Amino acid sequence: MLMLTIDRAKEALKKYFGYDRFRPMQEEIITNVLERKDTLVLMPTGGGKSVCYQIPAMVMPGVAIVVSPLIALMKDQVEGLVSNGIPAAFLNSSLSLDEQMMVEHQVRTEQIKLLYVSPEKLVSPQFMGFLRGLSISLFAIDEAHCISAWGHDFRPEYTQMALLKQTFPEVPVIALTATADKITRRDILSQLRLQQATQFVSSFDRPNLSLTVLPGQNRFKQILRFIESRQGQSGIIYCLSRKGTESLAKKLSAEGIIADYYHAGMSPTERDRVQESFIQDRIPIICATVAFGMGIDKSNVRWVMHYNMPKNIESYYQEIGRAGRDGVKADTVLFYSYADVMTLRDFLDDSGQKELQLNKLLRMQQYAEAKTCRRKMLLSYFGETLSENCGNCDVCANPPETFDGTLIAQKAMSAIARLADPKLNDLKKSISVATGMLIDILRGSSRVDLLQKGFDKIKTYGAGRDISYNDWQLYLQQMLHLGLVEIAYDQNNVVRLTEESWKILGNQSKVEFTKLSSIRETFQKATASPRKKSKKEELFDGLFELLRQTRAEIALQRNIPPYVVFSDATLEDMAKKRPVSIKDMMGISGVGEKKLKDFGNAFIGVIVKFIVQKAKQGYNIKGSTQLLTYELYQTGLSVKEIAQERKLNEKSIYTHLGALYEMGYNIDLFKYIEISDIELVKKAIIETGEREMVKPIFDYLEEKLDYYQISMAKAYINRHGIQ
Repeated sequence: MLMLTIDRAKEALKKYFGYDRFRPMQEEIITNVLERKDTLVLMPTGGGKSVCYQIPAMVMPGVAIVVSPLIALMKDQVEGLVSNGIPAAFLNSSLSLDEQMMVEHQVRTEQIKLLYVSPEKLVSPQFMGFLRGLSISLFAIDEAHCISAWGHDFRPEYTQMALLKQTFPEVPVIALTATADKITRRDILSQLRLQQATQFVSSFDRPNLSLTVLPGQNRFKQILRFIESRQGQSGIIYCLSRKGTESLAKKLSAEGIIADYYHAGMSPTERDRVQESFIQDRIPIICATVAFGMGIDKSNVRWVMHYNMPKNIESYYQEIGRAGRDGVKADTVLFYSYADVMTLRDFLDDSGQKELQLNKLLRMQQYAEAKTCRRKMLLSYFGETLSENCGNCDVCANPPETFDGTLIAQKAMSAIARLADPKLNDLKKSISVATGMLIDILRGSSRVDLLQKGFDKIKTYGAGRDISYNDWQLYLQQMLHLGLVEIAYDQNNVVRLTEESWKILGNQSKVEFTKLSSIRETFQKATASPRKKSKKEELFDGLFELLRQTRAEIALQRNIPPYVVFSDATLEDMAKKRPVSIKDMMGISGVGEKKLKDFGNAFIGVIVKFIVQKAKQGYNIKGSTQLLTYELYQTGLSVKEIAQERKLNEKSIYTHLGALYEMGYNIDLFKYIEISDIELVKKAIIETGEREMVKPIFDYLEEKLDYYQISMAKAYINRHGIQ
């Protein structure tokens, strides 16, 4: 019985989503849910979590209740499901009373298979009463980390959902999250009262995401170069402050880049406007605080950038996960500076979990400072081991070169030591300047406050004037990484020496620095202009852009997000395979039955037109010769005239017309053959068992029909079958 249900699940996957097979772990999770077992799923953003409850909802009797934290997220997911032919709806405050009553009626009359609600709605007495009158297939708790105080996005209203198991003990619960450590996972199970839940922890690896960390100097110039090399792509730039989002968006706009900002201080109307414009691809770039993104199911975000360092790896991982949800290549960039670390530490002073959050910040800092494969570090945080370097992060792409930096380090440390307060009589205990002043001293600056304090009198004043201010920042950053200096965060962020410093000053140890050229090369690669494309790449990119434009036009007509029509991954598959018939289009990943019916012909038309145009320009594209024949056939030319026009023999033209008819094109075969010809060929196929070759049929019929007549009769039979 279960195997039959799994088969039905696979059929549903193809019918509604257009995929031939499940992604890793999806089938096991779905099997567990179909067995009516409670389930906890930890799967990265873009890993296919939603399918793990959407497919069971379609094959199990009753309605699935999905708890989702944000109205925008519900709207996006329901739009996507409906476009796939899945009966889904949501209940939240955005609906009028009449609309809510209509949805409730549809649920009661079993017209809806998935109903999305907020946690507040779910636990209200009135709604719980409504649920008791339904046949419920399952409860799905999305963004389940919100239930845990240990999670990075705790929501108190989630904690009331223990009611589900108490009220509906027989209904399976599936809790899903993209980011939860072991403590958070245990807390989720405890809070939901899931005693015997099966846990599925998927790989956190998102190999389609490139990982790059750049120094936080001249950020705006780097951002401009990055965006210029990615024209037309959707991206998000996360900033630490509301003011930062507004400032950056205005600067980008002043450079002619279409961008806007989003933060929690805006009115709901303004936030909705910006979010909707981003979803609809009207605004490609959003500068945002972390308030933006959780409620967006947009699959074609091609890059995510962090203008400032996030407070922990969980947040970072979830935010970069908003790029490349469709599985297509996407880029992530993190700008890193100690100023951000200091700001985040200040924020932690108001935290009720200061020690825990400080440790998480330290891990984030270590990731940003890594000189080994970043993906290995990222995955190890979530308890996963990567056996080989990923090859898709800045460290792997540009392994750092090192040099003996002992003299440079000694100059800086000597200056720090000489700046110590002489009254303390202990050079190891206290110093009096932050990094900016230290660099100015090393470079021999004439700033007034430096001279007033007499810092120009120390021996190392000007000892590093041959090194630029920006380079000194990078060297001091490396010294901090290596533990050669430390920042006294509780004393106005002044720089201190460490025990290791004195070993270097005493020539007992050497310092190995990463060459700054290696760091700059990473930046250059991240923002490099694309190389000259091959003809194959030009064909792919040209068709992909036409398909993208077609998608945008359809989305505008239907008032739905473009990615709801088809994802970038599906458009890429079309651009690669160039389907020119309904049968071909059925083989494209992500094209289900309803989307094939709704959009198939529109996209096939664009592809055919593109192939014909390129064929006339001299490109050799598979299948183009039949399409060129079809273009002439549509003008009313005879087979002989088409052959003359194309400089081909008539036999080839007949073959083209037969192939086109078989693919579903509007060809009048009966201008060339009779019904009786088809019957003769049917009989010959049955008698000889030959369905591919023409000559055995020709011989069997003792030359009663010409080769072209047999080919056309076979095309008719292949299209309609032998009756």
